Amino acid sequence: MDVHEDAPAPESDRTADAPHPRHTSVLVGQAKAEIGFLQAFNSGRLHHAWLIAGPEGIGKATLAWRIARFLLSQPVSEGNETEGLFGDTLASTLPETLDTPSEHPVARRIAALSEPRLFLLRRPWDSDRGRFKQDIPVDEVRRLKSFFHFSAVDGGRRVVIVDAADDLNTAAANALLKVLEEPPRDTVLLLVSHSPSRLLPTIRSRCRTLKLRPLDTPEMVEALGRIVSTDPAEISVLSALSNGSVGRAVELQDAGGPEAYGALVSFLSDLPRLDRPALVKLADSASGRGSEDRFALLLALTEFFLHRLAQTGATGYPPDEAVNGEAALLSRLCPTPEHARAWADASADLLPRARRGYAVNLDPSALLIDMFLGLQMTASGPAAA
Repeated sequence: MDVHEDAPAPESDRTADAPHPRHTSVLVGQAKAEIGFLQAFNSGRLHHAWLIAGPEGIGKATLAWRIARFLLSQPVSEGNETEGLFGDTLASTLPETLDTPSEHPVARRIAALSEPRLFLLRRPWDSDRGRFKQDIPVDEVRRLKSFFHFSAVDGGRRVVIVDAADDLNTAAANALLKVLEEPPRDTVLLLVSHSPSRLLPTIRSRCRTLKLRPLDTPEMVEALGRIVSTDPAEISVLSALSNGSVGRAVELQDAGGPEAYGALVSFLSDLPRLDRPALVKLADSASGRGSEDRFALLLALTEFFLHRLAQTGATGYPPDEAVNGEAALLSRLCPTPEHARAWADASADLLPRARRGYAVNLDPSALLIDMFLGLQMTASGPAAA
């Protein structure tokens, strides 16, 4: 595999504390996308470029690696016949899944990042600065030329994974577009994208799209049970908090999201009254050196709570309870569509204001106090009367 890292380095396409997608053999909840790709493969008219699109953390990269293992373990075929070692043709049966045995040589090489017919394009690690580069530079895309030249010697199919295509800078995107316009023979490009609308229209137009969807609660429970070690009750909370994103759920668990959300719901349970000492303590917890993640977590959890409030008023009933007492609180604070509009307006005003203030280095503690006082005003406003 054309990665050539002298020593293990952080990987920009990996969620912290979760296995890298190349090590994940089972993909939960995306059978429709898998079947769509498999049908195209079995038809003998496989498109040369695929855009794997959907929200972050729902399995797009896992699907890309499953497809890569599958393609590189399959002989290059013409229709329903497979080319043999000496140019003869062998009868073949059409594969029914994308599964590749873990003991297959291709699967082993991919797991070790040593597959010569696979090229991974991702944000590189800047060892001098000790961080990832902000985007995928054009020099990374230009390395494809060497990859195509040397991998052609081995023959067979080649695969390129771009994770994520959203990270390409302008020059890199234009360089990749040239490859998409004139793809080498027997090459498949797999572009992972969280926001396909941000890609060049010409890139999107040259790809066939596989749309992945957020996982539902049972699928989340199954997926999380495979990669996190926690009790079923916490998995249920993580499922609700992450909106169908396994990657987001792993991040939330690492940041203490379930406990923080329970504390937030408890803190807001007396609205329209607020415990001022508790408010100051909560705000101070996200202030000071090293508290950036805490501030972002509190804003994300507050946004989640406000979304669920608006959903409760709009539909007339609360979503599945994430923590004890949440459903009763949501129903009390937002019983009607009028309340839902008020809470949606508050969310659209207060959260961006806090984020803008943080971006210009205003005091995080003051920003959080202002936000929660704004929520108190909403709870006491005309819609709540």
